[in-house]
Amino acid sequence: MTVHSVGTHPVAIGKNPERSRDHNRRVVLDVVRRNGSLGRAHIAKLTHLTAQAVANIVDELVDENLLMEMGRLKSGRGQPPIQFAVNPEAGGTIGVEIAADHMVTVSLDLAGRLKAQRFLPLQDTQPESILDCFASELSAIKPSVGAKLFGTGVVMPGPFGIEGLTSVGPTTLPGWAGMDAAQALSDACGHTVLVENDATAAAVGERLFGAGLAISNFCMIYFGVGIGLGIIQDGAPYRGAFGNAGEIGHVTVVPKGRPCPSCGQLGCLEGYASVYVLKEKLACHGVDGDALANLAQLHADGHPAVEEWISEAAAYLGPIVAMLENILDPQTVVLGGALPDALIDGVIAQMGNLPTSVASRRQRDLPRVVRGKTGRLTAALGAASLPLFDMVTPKLETSLPAFTDNPA
Repeated sequence: MTVHSVGTHPVAIGKNPERSRDHNRRVVLDVVRRNGSLGRAHIAKLTHLTAQAVANIVDELVDENLLMEMGRLKSGRGQPPIQFAVNPEAGGTIGVEIAADHMVTVSLDLAGRLKAQRFLPLQDTQPESILDCFASELSAIKPSVGAKLFGTGVVMPGPFGIEGLTSVGPTTLPGWAGMDAAQALSDACGHTVLVENDATAAAVGERLFGAGLAISNFCMIYFGVGIGLGIIQDGAPYRGAFGNAGEIGHVTVVPKGRPCPSCGQLGCLEGYASVYVLKEKLACHGVDGDALANLAQLHADGHPAVEEWISEAAAYLGPIVAMLENILDPQTVVLGGALPDALIDGVIAQMGNLPTSVASRRQRDLPRVVRGKTGRLTAALGAASLPLFDMVTPKLETSLPAFTDNPA
């Protein structure tokens, strides 16, 4: 697949052979979604598909209620073109974040707008209890989806299937080692569930609806209870061979340093820059864990535990950013997750002058580090984005020849 840039948005180029119909449908849906509304001729121009291919696909998507007519665009001479937009009422998706201490459930319409949200504190994170809560929360939010449920995504803290790192400590989920989480969750709710690492899903959410909307290559440092990394490469998530790409929480930042709260190794990043460590610092100052809901106010008041954590997190994350730049060469690094915007802004500000890396260029379209835009619902929105991403985002199909003699 070729990707061209039109304005600030990278545009996927369609293919014309019949066997690429699914790819072309995604290309058309993606370009319409990104631009709000477009006419057939404009769609053909942006996607490099033939006019006949676009006409066939648009008619098909309208018949399926995925696109809707928006009337004619007033222009110059001649018959104004009919405009088409994604139909938000065609249905939606559900996303669930299962964290070490809470479950967040959201629903999105087909245009990616938030329809409903639910928050459930978790006392028992053993699989049997989680599965019961999951089924109950899905039943409660499903009516908000509307006409059709296009899919359910679930995000859970990784890493997956690694001895010594799975289901250990307060930032992970005990009891899930060796389980087929996707199958168990699918059985619990009665339909297929997509399961993803929380940081990767958060990056998908930012790609579809947030800071990464116009960026095809970026890294996202994600603050869950622990800390992880989502990687978007050429517009799609990079997962690695076993779904564990981006497990930066277990990068050693202080040799022989503090014991990691998850894996027990010494000096892991998670032991210095995670939300769990912030919670520990607050507890040492006599602040109850429930005060996490008031972090923005504590920061505004200059609470010493919050300011100490911001300073320490910034000190360790700065070199991590430079390392990511040197290895992956992203357009930018996004910081986001389960923290108020003000705290993330504070971390970015205290990073100051970042270490020199391949990103140290005077001519930059973006800062080296930016804050995410999807807020504290990032992981759940990312989970709901997974089936949506699968529907509307062109896949990197490089093996198909780019014929131009077939109209659809």
